[in-house]
Amino acid sequence: MAMKEFVEYIAKRLVDHPDQVSLEQEEKENSIVVRLKVDQQDVGKVIGRKGRTAQSLRTLLAAVAAKDGKRAILEIAD
Repeated sequence: MAMKEFVEYIAKRLVDHPDQVSLEQEEKENSIVVRLKVDQQDVGKVIGRKGRTAQSLRTLLAAVAAKDGKRAILEIAD
């Protein structure tokens, strides 16, 4: 649950419509898939220029997941 809250905290501070941020978490064998949904107008802000913001989010999520010995995958949807 800490991973989901972590991503939600960061995403809400990046977007213009924080009330539209929602996350779904699905656990598989040794990995966790986190689906981040934001308002259509905020997708670019979450992805960032050349995908740098999204890549940074994925790196941070992977570090948090590694503490639990798991692999994390971040999917961004509008």
